[in-house]
Amino acid sequence: MRWLIPLLLFPLPSLAQEVDLELVLLADASGSIDQEEVVFQRQGYASAITHPDVLDAISTTLTGTIAVTYVEWAANQVVVVDWQVIDGPEAAQDFAARLLLPPRLATGRNAIGAALLEGKRLIEDNPITSLRQVIDFSGDSVGNFSGPRIADARAEVLAAGITINGLPILRDDRAEDLVTAYENLIIGGPGAFVVAATSRDTFAAAVRRKLVLEIAGELPQIQVAQTP
Repeated sequence: MRWLIPLLLFPLPSLAQEVDLELVLLADASGSIDQEEVVFQRQGYASAITHPDVLDAISTTLTGTIAVTYVEWAANQVVVVDWQVIDGPEAAQDFAARLLLPPRLATGRNAIGAALLEGKRLIEDNPITSLRQVIDFSGDSVGNFSGPRIADARAEVLAAGITINGLPILRDDRAEDLVTAYENLIIGGPGAFVVAATSRDTFAAAVRRKLVLEIAGELPQIQVAQTP
């Protein structure tokens, strides 16, 4: 039996964590987003992930857990907070605290196609298993100045069974056009929808509503909604 002893000296590989939802938060940090707005967006997501409505939605999923990562995109993509399982207030508070610390490292003009493919890679390359996979994409335009075409990247993401939801950040009188562009060019997959942030004051509320809807996962194929 001696030959069994060395095996006990090494830890067994951990089993993959199973959650209800894997959620990639892809937040715009391109040249049109200044440093103050980057911080404001992070604060909005930090506030939303710790809100009782979001925590209640998580607790009512089949597993009572979701896994979330926060990524800022521009010409490049930077993981600000790596995958973390959220199973209650303590984990949510930890995620929120870590979200506010790192410096901004994503720079340059829009590369939306590359950002969508990075979201797909992050879902496929982690050890987590889930019932649903969603990319939550936010931005203030649909310009794509480098990297893969949006249509090609979107098709690849959807072919992998990943849903893309949209959070357009509306700035001017072309707001309706941006919502329509997100509906036509960005979102897709089962239950895909758009929730628009109509102003800085409504951003945190829009994020919160969007997270609750994504976690619940009970939506029509396309739903376009705006916060009051």
